[in-house]
Amino acid sequence: MSYRAPSDCPVCGGELVTTRLGCHNCGSELAGEFGHCDFCALDERDTELLRVFLASRGNLREVEKHLGVSYPTARARFTALLVKLGLAGDTEPVTAMTRDQVLSEVASGALSPVEAAELLAAL
Repeated sequence: MSYRAPSDCPVCGGELVTTRLGCHNCGSELAGEFGHCDFCALDERDTELLRVFLASRGNLREVEKHLGVSYPTARARFTALLVKLGLAGDTEPVTAMTRDQVLSEVASGALSPVEAAELLAAL
């Protein structure tokens, strides 16, 4: 089984860097400081969103259907993903969901309580 490497230090919260790579086949090891992978730090939910977005060739309506969420939720999740990747600078502003829309999305299971809290805090 393969595990995801953490991207943040569990002690101080700083960014971790890769300093050693090894070969399972011959046992060779490389030591040094290796480049950071922005996509490696994404959690499974973000990775799924990115895969669905790419498979649908950037069609957020298809993302909405595949994830079973409303269009504003799909768009908000995608914008949050862009922010995590540091690519949100040139995105168009997202039309905010209303409080009732957020609560409806939570009730249907399309939004987690944590996501809803973030959206409600932004209102």
